[in-house]
Formats: sequence, structure tokens, C-alpha cells
Amino acid sequence: MHSTLNTQHSTLNAPCGVLLIDKEPDMTSHDAVAICRRQLKFKKIGHCGTLDPMATGLLMLVIGKATKIQDLLMAEDKEYIGTLKLGATTNSQDKDGEIEEEKEVPAFTDEQIDLAFNEYVGKFEQIPPMVSAIKKDGVPLYKLARKGKVVKRDPRPVYVTDYSIDRIALPEVDFTVQCSKGFYVRTYAHDIGQDLNCGAHLTALRRTRSGKFTLDRAMTAAELKTASAEEIQKAMISLAEISLMRGA
Repeated sequence: MHSTLNTQHSTLNAPCGVLLIDKEPDMTSHDAVAICRRQLKFKKIGHCGTLDPMATGLLMLVIGKATKIQDLLMAEDKEYIGTLKLGATTNSQDKDGEIEEEKEVPAFTDEQIDLAFNEYVGKFEQIPPMVSAIKKDGVPLYKLARKGKVVKRDPRPVYVTDYSIDRIALPEVDFTVQCSKGFYVRTYAHDIGQDLNCGAHLTALRRTRSGKFTLDRAMTAAELKTASAEEIQKAMISLAEISLMRGA
């Protein structure tokens, strides 16, 4: 009898909510989940949308019953700030890959750069990079890419609602983009480079928003590593607050 009461008690007090993390570079989304599981001593934790190891910024962890709204949260629009470098393409479309081709970067005007970005507004299709988590016959593409394999990827519908060019210091361009879920910023950088006929790859990426969630309430990766279970629970956003935020 005593043990049944204990289990009921632990289910009632089980952590539940969304924890926002400001991911640091070279940490995978999976690492963040593992650290959180360890600190909370609780297994039922997932994340909403993978961030590449080189990327930083907003990673949303769903904890306990909040795992039920994972798909809902993942479906929302995102905002990223990034830097692309013109003049070289890489096999991963970012700086972690190997350089495939290098070209001279013309002295583009700001208008020329803006026109290239402006081509990617509204709905269009992207071919996912070989280095991505999409699965082909059950195997993630990035695992095939590591073995030097290249497979056909189907284009996927995405959209951009807005963008801004924040700095041009050729060969670098800093930008902000508001986009749909499933959008590859690496591919965006690569495609813009192709349109400018000199190639480009992504050198920095930071996710600053997902749906209504921003970095304002995010815990840094360093804080997460040392946080107590109580501190994590305090930082979590409750399901009640989430439904208010989403206007549900």
C-alpha cells in the first residue's frame, strides 16, 4: 500500500513544462537533453528541433507531460541570425565541412546582395543538405555523408516571412531571417551564394526565437550543468502559461 502511495506522489510531483536553453557551440541537442536528465534525475525529456553543433541559441526542452505538445511547438516559425561567407562552398554548407570550390568574390554592391536575399521570400523549396538529420531508409543522412555517400534528397516546401541584412563586410554578410519550421539556414546561405555565382557557406548561426519563445528566459548551458532540480523546475514554463502565450 505504502509503495502505491509513493508512486502516486512521485507522478503528481513529476516535473512538467518547457525549459529554454541557450545552447553553446559544439554541444548537440542530445547533449542538452542528457544534461537536463542528469540534473533533474528524470528521464521523460525531449527537445523541439535540432540545432547543429556549431549553432547557438534557443533550444526548447519538453519535460514530462509537456512532451505531448512537442510537435505543436516544433511547428512554429523561427528566427535566426547568421553569417555567411562568400567565395567558397563546403560539403556541409557550413564552416564545419570541407571546402569543395573556391571562387573570387566580386565587389558586390549592397543592392546586389539584397536582391539575392530577396529571391528567397515567401514560399519556395529547399533541397536538404547531405549533412542533416533527415532519414533515408531509416539512416540519418549525416551518417551516410560521413561515409562519403551522397543520396538523392527530395525538395521540401519552406517559407521566409522576413529577413534583414545587418552587416556587409565582404566576403561576409550578417543577416536575420524569419522562417518556417524545417528551414535549413545552411542551405539558404549556400543557395544565395550559388545565385551570386561565387558560392557561400554559413559561418555562424544563432536561433533567437521559436514561436513566442525567445532567449529572454533561457538558461545558459553552463547554468544548466550546475543547476539543482529545484532551480530547473523554477525556470520551466508551465503548460498553463504556454497555452496563454499561444492564445489557446
